[in-house]
Amino acid sequence: MEGEAAAEELLVPAAFVAPLQPEMAAAVVLPERLQRREAERQQGVERQRQKKEAQVVKEEQSEFFIAAFAQEREAVEALIVAGQLEEATGRLQGLQKLLTESVRFLAPYEVRQGQEAVARLQGDLAVRRQQLQPKKKFAFRALKKEAAPGSESRPAEPAWPVTAAQALRHGTAEGEPGGPPLCGFSGVEDKELELGPRELLQRDVMLSELRGCRVRLRGNANTLRVRDCQGCTVLCGPVSTSVLVDGCNDCVLVLACQQLRTHRTRDTWFYVQVTSRAVIEDCTKVSFAPYTWSYPGIEGDFESSGLDRNRNNWNLVDDFDWLATDKPSPNWSLIPEQERISCWD
Repeated sequence: MEGEAAAEELLVPAAFVAPLQPEMAAAVVLPERLQRREAERQQGVERQRQKKEAQVVKEEQSEFFIAAFAQEREAVEALIVAGQLEEATGRLQGLQKLLTESVRFLAPYEVRQGQEAVARLQGDLAVRRQQLQPKKKFAFRALKKEAAPGSESRPAEPAWPVTAAQALRHGTAEGEPGGPPLCGFSGVEDKELELGPRELLQRDVMLSELRGCRVRLRGNANTLRVRDCQGCTVLCGPVSTSVLVDGCNDCVLVLACQQLRTHRTRDTWFYVQVTSRAVIEDCTKVSFAPYTWSYPGIEGDFESSGLDRNRNNWNLVDDFDWLATDKPSPNWSLIPEQERISCWD
């Protein structure tokens, strides 16, 4: 009996120990859960702090940009009025560079305001340059050479002063309140059109109301406007500042520039070298691919234009009609690689 009692005394602790094992495990696990929750809470607090700090930095950068941009814009305006056009051109290019480098932290409306201000200054500069250009006493007096006997007649090449005069009838380009561009083509159908480096060098170019044309612009223009064109292919060398495309349908546009703005355009392919983000508005079915045109002398044109060939934001497009941030705009797309054009001649 004494042996049995001793055995029972020995068994009692074992009977109590077994049920306590899960409770002890829970006591160990519970602090680990609390620690994880606390760690997650701390991480959330840190993320909020970093987000607030980033927002403050972004606001400070935006305020600095607005002040610097306004000051430089006023300086360019004063230089244009004073007729110091070379210095104004250089300062204006610096202003465009400031805008391009600040796009990443600016709100879309700030980017748009900056782009419109630069476009207005470009127009004012073009008008002032035209005003100060010496007047020619005689124009269009070149004599027509007689064709050699037996030689084939060659169609007359379009002269840019004539096409610029035609452009007068269509009003001024957006951002150019004082007058038409200095060269370009207007109201032509089903033609091969071309301008070379001599005609294009740092000039403002307009292509308007073209139908079924193929246009080659070999050289370095200052600005380019493409308006109300249908079924056209435009191959353009490097443009120092901005390109505006407005009201075009069923076109292929090959463009290199600092700034690209596109309005009211449908079913159009863009092959672009652009140093800032392209902007579209009121557009549908527009597609983008990298710039692929080349011609003899293009490297020199890129050098004179000031464009950075190593910087191309061809696939970064801001749609001012699409405000959703969690879904891509349905109005533009990228051209699939297998469908891209690589040979243009």
